Amino acid sequence: MTHLEMFITVTVVVATTVLTRFLPYMIFSEGREIPKTVTYLGKVLAPAVFGMLVVYCLKNVSFVSGTFGIPEIASLIVITLLYLWKKDMLIPMAGGTICYMVFIRLM
Repeated sequence: MTHLEMFITVTVVVATTVLTRFLPYMIFSEGREIPKTVTYLGKVLAPAVFGMLVVYCLKNVSFVSGTFGIPEIASLIVITLLYLWKKDMLIPMAGGTICYMVFIRLM
């Protein structure tokens, strides 16, 4: 990739990122009412994405051989407990990742 191609690629990525960040504020200014569909999607998309992430992470886990899914189940329990305790998404993700990495190293 030439320097010009790299510059164009980075410019397009930056412009797209900035556009996706500012476009909602431009479309739904303070004086305008947010449509019910957008409000609904704002409430349900985050849990749906995390649900799909859980399914994706567990799709190849064997509960009948190897570690029997113990690292994955322990990490899910840690994630659930941390979320119920803190009501935040960042802390459970970090805690679950740390728990999983510790179990993988121990087993």
